[in-house]
Amino acid sequence: MKLAVVFGVSLLISGMAIRLGMVLADSLGMMDRPGGHKQHKASTPFVGGFGIIAVLASLFLFFGPLRESMALLPLQGLFLGALVLFLTGLADDILHISFKLRFIIQAMVALCMVFVGHVELASFGELVPGVRVDLGVLSIPVTVFATVGLINAVNMIDGIDGLAGSVSLVSLLLAGLVAFVSGHAPYVILVSALVAAVVGFLYYNLRYPGNKQARVFLGDNGSMVLGFVFAWLFIALSQGESPAMSPVTALWLFALPLMDTVGVMLRRIWLGKSPFRPDRHHLHHLLVRAGFRVCDIVAFSVLMQLGLGLIGVAGMLLGVSEFLMFWLFLSLFVAYCLVIMRPWRLVPHLRRLNLSLGLPSAQAQGIFVGYVRKKCFPEVLDLIAEGMNATDYDYHVGVYESDSSATDGRKVYCVVHIPVNGDEQVIGEVRRAALAIKQRLAWQQDIEVRLFLSRTGENDLRSSRISAGQAGSRRSRERRGLQRTLIYSMERGGGTMSGEGLGFQVSVPPA
Repeated sequence: MKLAVVFGVSLLISGMAIRLGMVLADSLGMMDRPGGHKQHKASTPFVGGFGIIAVLASLFLFFGPLRESMALLPLQGLFLGALVLFLTGLADDILHISFKLRFIIQAMVALCMVFVGHVELASFGELVPGVRVDLGVLSIPVTVFATVGLINAVNMIDGIDGLAGSVSLVSLLLAGLVAFVSGHAPYVILVSALVAAVVGFLYYNLRYPGNKQARVFLGDNGSMVLGFVFAWLFIALSQGESPAMSPVTALWLFALPLMDTVGVMLRRIWLGKSPFRPDRHHLHHLLVRAGFRVCDIVAFSVLMQLGLGLIGVAGMLLGVSEFLMFWLFLSLFVAYCLVIMRPWRLVPHLRRLNLSLGLPSAQAQGIFVGYVRKKCFPEVLDLIAEGMNATDYDYHVGVYESDSSATDGRKVYCVVHIPVNGDEQVIGEVRRAALAIKQRLAWQQDIEVRLFLSRTGENDLRSSRISAGQAGSRRSRERRGLQRTLIYSMERGGGTMSGEGLGFQVSVPPA
């Protein structure tokens, strides 16, 4: 009952605080404007941290059960550090302060965690059989390093709608499970409140039916606070006389953000660049280039983090030795780094994974149907039009004849161009339309029906070989002798359909 009250009230506080931040965002300059490497097309307030800091403030000011269960001094340290990072992140979101100043403030907050909150990373546990790795005099600097790393790890995965919040939600739930199993009731209450804060944020940030794009972003003010909270939780629950888990288990609970951040930084160093220089080689960036929709990337990342986290929790509950869990994690991390070191090889594999899972590609621009004999295409085109009639958006159909040397005469193909404009719901409808057309053409087993994709040369060996822009694509077709001729066009707009034959006549059913 206590947890339900804490969760419900915290959820309400988070939602109200973020809503208030949305109202004030424009007047206070807290808007993320589109442009540069940013993918969003509308100005969006970065006020996700408002919900988290409001929940933390409410916990420490009004929730008696939590204050009675935990010593007042550590709670003051947690809230003070979170407040400083919230204000720092807000200043960075608005004024874009230097990364050196951010690091200095983050280090000071980490020191506050050690000396005010008495939360300190004193041991790595048994990383070698029979040998416990205690840090001794290195405890404070390692704590500062780990805390700064976790703070920035959350910031680095905050690249697309819903990703950072969803992955953080999984890590919080797993940390709460560990605290519950080990009997650390105060931290169960704290995690319950933080889960509610993140859920309140995801209501505005996650894409779902009725919410096509994020209405708010997490911003540095939110990502830095979340990262600090994770550092506090993982260190506090893995250290002391009766820890809830081993330090190695904490690695598994934060596996995906940790591996992605460190892996990308190592790649930058390998290329002779600054590890802090931003680029677009995080895992979610590569998934975007492979054609995964944002909602599918979030689901993929959540499942990946959940699987890795459950491995860590299972190892803890089953009593698997710390050194085995550590070397398993290290082996997985090395494999991950080797895979992402060469994104131009990884992206095509990810694209094939997307196809094998049957997911609609974000690169879909329409539907491809081919190849058939020219005399058979009127009937095929009638079936395509019937399949498209169930849709309520405009589209253009182009029928082409290639000059390939097909001996069976199947040289005609069709491309249904649809103005997707990045709308994931439209992409889903396009996929359903493609399946409907495929079912109608099931009697023609040799006809291929698939999504028509637009490709770029970035991290795509096939695309870079075939084309370098439209002119390069044309030269490539000429070299291969694959020129095409438009023989029929048909367009639907405004609820009507019209067609003009350039070689044969087709009866077009009404829209």
